Amino acid sequence: MSNSAAPRYPLVLVPGLLGFIRLLGYSYWFGIVSALRRQGARVFPVLVSPVHSSEVRGEQLLERIAQILEQTGAAKVHLVGHSQGALSARYAAALRPEWVASVTSVAGPNHGSELADYLQRKAPHGSLRERVLALLLRAVAFCMAWLETGYTGPRLPIDVAAAQQSLTTEGVAAFNRRFPQGLPDTWGGEGAAEVDGVRYYSWSGTLQPGITDRGGNRFDGPNRACRLFARTFQREAGQCDGMVGRYSSHLGTVIGDDFALDHFDIVNQSFGLVGKGADPVGLFVEHARRLHAAGL
Repeated sequence: MSNSAAPRYPLVLVPGLLGFIRLLGYSYWFGIVSALRRQGARVFPVLVSPVHSSEVRGEQLLERIAQILEQTGAAKVHLVGHSQGALSARYAAALRPEWVASVTSVAGPNHGSELADYLQRKAPHGSLRERVLALLLRAVAFCMAWLETGYTGPRLPIDVAAAQQSLTTEGVAAFNRRFPQGLPDTWGGEGAAEVDGVRYYSWSGTLQPGITDRGGNRFDGPNRACRLFARTFQREAGQCDGMVGRYSSHLGTVIGDDFALDHFDIVNQSFGLVGKGADPVGLFVEHARRLHAAGL
């Protein structure tokens, strides 16, 4: 992609649960931001609450978008959300469609996560397990905030219960009733490509024995965690990336739902240790070209 093929509007990258911009220099979007910028795209990775509801994170995202529009003079932005970041991007686009040219869901739980359902069953509200899980997530979020080097704003709020509910099938169903833009009418189908002037896209991956457990993933702890988490899936057993199901990820135009990428590989973590033959960075560069070709 030459500079002339860069998207018209800035790309805003929205992280998922326990997201960050940089931890001691390590980027959440490892190698992706630099690859896009080398091709002439304006790219803004942003930080929202690492553990909170999709709506609260969406309100914070709207604040970031307003700042970026003022800073760049652009009329709109492209929102690219990974995991829960996709839900927050959808929220922002629903409330201020005039600010958003497109929403792209990357492994987004657009119909909920069976892993979140499992955790809710095993650690119900008010239980000791829930309190332990909440304490653990708070501790991780605190440590990440201390190590964050890409954000200098005020301390962002944390709400573990709100985050967990936001990612369950039940919680996302309630979210979808309020913000249905781009959702498929049938399970496993595609949604509307454009709603209120906003284009909708999605892509995701699946765990594939012999592929996603080879290459750099042989040395990648998060890949092993994804393979463990995948055991909690029932409806999409064998058709998930470890945290999000293949068909649950569908939104708008589905670019692909079976890339050989786990939930972390799809944003090139950890340090680019991905499965054999995978090219997550290339997917983002190709998508920037796609947006340019669409006049966006």
